[in-house]
Amino acid sequence: MVMKKHFFLLLISLNFLTYGQKEYYELRKYELPFNASEVSLHKYFSEALIPALNRFGVENIGVFEALGKPTPKVIYLFIPYKNMTMYVQIFEALKKDKTYLNARATYDAVLPNKKAYNRFTTSFLIAFDGLPKLIKPKEATQLFELRTYEGYSEDAVRRKVDMFNKEEFSIFDATGLNSVFFGEQISGPLMPALTYMLAFESMEERNINWEKFSKNSEWKRVSILKEYSNTVSDIKRVFLKPLEYSQL
Repeated sequence: MVMKKHFFLLLISLNFLTYGQKEYYELRKYELPFNASEVSLHKYFSEALIPALNRFGVENIGVFEALGKPTPKVIYLFIPYKNMTMYVQIFEALKKDKTYLNARATYDAVLPNKKAYNRFTTSFLIAFDGLPKLIKPKEATQLFELRTYEGYSEDAVRRKVDMFNKEEFSIFDATGLNSVFFGEQISGPLMPALTYMLAFESMEERNINWEKFSKNSEWKRVSILKEYSNTVSDIKRVFLKPLEYSQL
C-alpha cells in the first residue's frame, strides 16, 4: 500500500513538472461601452498592470484591438505565464503590491457612468507539447490572426491537438503561417476548444501563405486521415492589430 502511494505521488510530481515546462496563457476580452472613453482602461494596462506583471517576471504581454471597428469594441489582453504556479503566485502578490495598487488607484476611482468596460471574459489555456513556449513575432508585425477551434466533444479537441503536434506545425512553418502561441482551453467560454495566434506583416502576406497551406501536399495527405476526422465543429476568427504599448 505504501509503495502504491509513493508511486501515485511520483506520477503527480512528474505530471506537474511536465506542465511546468509548458506555458500557461490567460486571454481576456474586454467589451467596451458604446462611444465611451478608453483612456482609463489603457492607462491601467500600460501604467499599472503590465509594469507590475513585468516586475514579477511576466514578459511578452500582448494588447490588441480588432480590425474593422466592430461594435461593441473589444480589447484583447494576452498574458503568458511560465507555468500555472506562476499565475497563482502573481495573482496573490498583486493584492499586496503597493506600487501596483497606487498605480491603479485612479482606475479604481472611475465612476459608474464612466466605466472602463461593460464586462470582460477570461480564458485559460495550456500550451501544446509541440509549441510549449510562445514565439515572439518580428518587429514589423502589424497583423495578428486569432483563431478558436471548437470541438463537438473533448475527444475531438484532443485529436485536433494531436493533429497539430504530430503533423501541422511543420506544415505551418513550411508555408509561412507564423505561430505565436497555441493553447488548449482549460477554462472559459466555448469549451471544449483550442485557440492559437498567427502573425503576419500584412493581410496580403496572410492570404498568400494560407493559400500555400491549402495547396500543400502534406496538408492534403493529413487532412483526410481518419483519426483526425470531425475534430473541428466551428471556427471563430478575428484579425487584430497591436496597440502602441503591446509587447507583442
